[in-house]
Amino acid sequence: MSGPRILVVEDEPAIADTIVYALATEGFEPVWCATGGAALDAVGRAPCALAILDIGLPDINGFDLFKRLAQLAPGLPAIFLTARAGEIDRVVGLELGADDYIAKPFSPRELVARVRTVLRRVQRAAAAPAAATGAFVIDDERKTIRYRGRPLELARYEYRLLKALAERPGRVFSRDELMQKAWDDPGASFDRTVDAHVKTLRAKLRAIDPHADPIQTHRGLGYSLREEP
Repeated sequence: MSGPRILVVEDEPAIADTIVYALATEGFEPVWCATGGAALDAVGRAPCALAILDIGLPDINGFDLFKRLAQLAPGLPAIFLTARAGEIDRVVGLELGADDYIAKPFSPRELVARVRTVLRRVQRAAAAPAAATGAFVIDDERKTIRYRGRPLELARYEYRLLKALAERPGRVFSRDELMQKAWDDPGASFDRTVDAHVKTLRAKLRAIDPHADPIQTHRGLGYSLREEP
């Protein structure tokens, strides 16, 4: 039996060969695509357990490809590859909801280890029935949250942040605590990354109920979900 199917999107054959060999040696089923278009076709034909995405592709930006893959396969975990280790690339990738980020040149063993880490996190997500917490209904099996009866369209980290807050109404979480709960590699994220995700969450909640502001900011401390009477 073949292992988890891993999508590898990399336009440099030498690098792709190294990744494919390392994954296959460890029991995975790598599927190599040299372009974003080929990657979209591959995911449309058969599901993948995880995607490894080069940012600098010939036909599409890796970040834009990630967004399009998320529409085809919601919740698909992803690891970004880049030749640039700059902070901007890293922040953009993580804020989009990528699970990890690795700069070239990299060790194939390290990449495989990161793939295993992300897959373990996905598999650890226990199938659980939907749980109601006030105005929020969390379905952890489907990774969805409903607010006042309406489904929210959430990116991966938005889901994890809101879930953490909604499960403990009134409890003040520091930014560091939220990063620990939502990110696989909290050290690669920044305080403003949490702030940016909270801002987008608030906008999505206001779109459903313009008069409510369930996420409270505690200056110098962090965030909490407002307790309903």
